[in-house]
Amino acid sequence: MPIKRIINNRELYVMKTIILNLETTTKNCSVSLSSDGDLIALKEINDGRYSHAENLHPFIASLLQETGYTYKDLSAVAVSKGPGSYTGLRIGVSAAKGLCFALDIPLIATDTLEALARTTKINQGIIVPMLDARRMEVYQAVFSSDYTKVEAIKAQVITEQSYDDLLAKGKVFFVGDAVEKCQSVIGHPNAVFVEHKLPSAKEMCLLSYQKYRTSDFEDLAYFEPYYLKDFIAVKATKNPY
Repeated sequence: MPIKRIINNRELYVMKTIILNLETTTKNCSVSLSSDGDLIALKEINDGRYSHAENLHPFIASLLQETGYTYKDLSAVAVSKGPGSYTGLRIGVSAAKGLCFALDIPLIATDTLEALARTTKINQGIIVPMLDARRMEVYQAVFSSDYTKVEAIKAQVITEQSYDDLLAKGKVFFVGDAVEKCQSVIGHPNAVFVEHKLPSAKEMCLLSYQKYRTSDFEDLAYFEPYYLKDFIAVKATKNPY
């Protein structure tokens, strides 16, 4: 969309791709604004609980106000598509769809695990981004050092032998909120555990811009998050009354 800029004391309208990026797949509630794939501003919180419902829309409004942009300046809205928290995914996708419908702009869905992989920069080896699932299970994928996906997303039960074939070839960098779980059973010298990393809207900026340039948009009516596994409700073990 055209954005007004003052250049040599003249008002000029420059075409920029302004994308609002929403990441709600984990406990990190994260919102970013990007221009042609470059980060403009970021607002996020990981307070140890899923506070997306109360924080997401205020974060969006605050980010726009602080940067001087308006909803009308947005070229598209991007949402992290999963896998991840069922509730978090629903909140993020619902917000993104609502904005796209109201503003009549495209919806973009980015790969959660690729964005997580991009929080780690390496020269050699491979990156295994992983998100915590139930018990000893994780959601994972495998990426090369240039972030090319070499193994598709899957649910994996962690054992001592889970990554023997990868570890035999060189360094494997494990990143995400399932690292501690993995670290407790994997003792190979080629295993590198990158702690305190969660998917962030910061790493979504380039991914969403690349999709915008190729018109890789989602169907607003039919798009659903990538849950990977069906949601299973768990009964409370204690009487709340």
